[in-house]
Amino acid sequence: MAGLSSRSAVAIHALTMLAFRDGGSLTSGEIADSLASNPVLVRRVLGRLRDTGLVRSTEGRGGGWSLARAPRDITLRDAYAAVEDGPVLARHAHPPSDACAVGRHIGDLLDVEFQHAERALEERLARTTVADLLRRVRTAEHAREE
Repeated sequence: MAGLSSRSAVAIHALTMLAFRDGGSLTSGEIADSLASNPVLVRRVLGRLRDTGLVRSTEGRGGGWSLARAPRDITLRDAYAAVEDGPVLARHAHPPSDACAVGRHIGDLLDVEFQHAERALEERLARTTVADLLRRVRTAEHAREE
């Protein structure tokens, strides 16, 4: 069964961290520290973000990862589309019995429902930008400091 992996969360976290740096760069290790994760996983996700033009990398001393577009121009849907493979919702792992009325028809019926759900997910993610998340992070951090 397909499902949403944690890659989207990692990608969105990384993009928001890069936006937080106001144009500066971060290493995959620094991003991994914030995620309490493995830098190899972070590099894989960042590589996919780079392949879709959301981030860029600079080699060598002082190098690292930075946003390739303004935070207001990157939606959560962009991150999702860059790192997720296939649909979130999928049919049964094994085809149901054709000898049963439900088994014969449920796959086609679920396809329609799942397509609508996927479209709703993508539309919702498209309404939020990395800049929106960055504003929320700063607001939450400011409230925490008070």
